[in-house]
Amino acid sequence: MDAFTAGLLQRIRTTETDLTRARETGDDFLADVEQAELDDLRRLAAEHGVEVSTAMA
Repeated sequence: MDAFTAGLLQRIRTTETDLTRARETGDDFLADVEQAELDDLRRLAAEHGVEVSTAMA
């Protein structure tokens, strides 16, 4: 796995965790921000052929 793929997957995992935390604490604004970031990261992964397991779709 190259550095780009590893970094991208790590950013996705971190963003998923942050999204879960925002939802659990009821921070709707932060949840929206994290969801947008996650959508962008998943789009970037798809554009580069990086397979992402989608535990939180």
